[in-house]
Amino acid sequence: ILKTLNSWFWWENIWMPINCTWADFVDREGLEFPKPHQLYATIPYAFVLLVIRFFSERYVAIPLAKALGIKNVRRVKPQPNPVLESYFRECSRQPSQSEIKGLAKKCNCTVHLVEKWFRRRRNLEIPTVLRKFQEAFWRFSFYLTSSIVGFIFLYDKPWFYDIWQTWVGYPFQTLLPSQYWYYMAEIGFYWSLIFTLGIDIKRKADFMAHVVHHLAAIGLMSGSWCGNYVRLGTLVMFVHDTADFWLEAAKMFNYARWEKTCNILFIIFSIAFFITRMILFPFWILRATLYQPTYYSTTPVIAYFLFNGMLLTLQGLHLYWGYLIFKILKRFVFLK
Repeated sequence: ILKTLNSWFWWENIWMPINCTWADFVDREGLEFPKPHQLYATIPYAFVLLVIRFFSERYVAIPLAKALGIKNVRRVKPQPNPVLESYFRECSRQPSQSEIKGLAKKCNCTVHLVEKWFRRRRNLEIPTVLRKFQEAFWRFSFYLTSSIVGFIFLYDKPWFYDIWQTWVGYPFQTLLPSQYWYYMAEIGFYWSLIFTLGIDIKRKADFMAHVVHHLAAIGLMSGSWCGNYVRLGTLVMFVHDTADFWLEAAKMFNYARWEKTCNILFIIFSIAFFITRMILFPFWILRATLYQPTYYSTTPVIAYFLFNGMLLTLQGLHLYWGYLIFKILKRFVFLK
């Protein structure tokens, strides 16, 4: 069954133009192509990034937070109590007065102690400002680095200025070393975010949107690697990263209560977001993936619909986040 599914998955009509086979993608003099098995390396790269994250959060983010005036608040842990812990996890985090009295009888203690236990236990669930700062610092560091490195990799490429160049010579476009490392770092980063979903701070407003975004990003980048849509893939990654580090910087200064700095950074982020996600992505990237391929092939392959479906999913998330950003800006301008 697995062998059959594998043969279906790598069927040429899914991935490449008509009259092309996988045999055409064997490396030869002057041409090197992306290989699907290279994506296995993104998992160890993800763990390398987790190690870098650990040291950067501990030895850079914490001293920086202290310099900005953020204090590490130590929360008092409640006394171990299996009965109350079980009730907290399975029934309610905020029991009613009658439930508290019942639990007090069951544990043979006073109502005041039960109330105190639940209050301390709830406080443990609330992430500290320092923890929020550390996470924002890590994402800021990665997005800023990837934006700078991405620009260095792309600024001298013709397809950075003329989007039509992404299709010239396709699918026989050689893989550059810069493209390899750009892809490995980006996919590894999103794998690392998925690995830490259980321990990172969960934001109720858009937690599921982030999960969908991470999975769609990995699927899109991995698929574009296999189909050698690498030129377009690097442009998509660059467009996404250039706005995100402004948001993380705004969060960091928000946690430090530098209100004016936070407001200025958030306005810059909002402008960058709307330019990159609402203008460049739909009218530059999506135009290149939806419209331009019809000039190079009269028979769209299945990958055309799969990749554009994922790109449109990302654009849907952009619209959702754009709506949230607009609401914040509206409150910021009219309600101060």
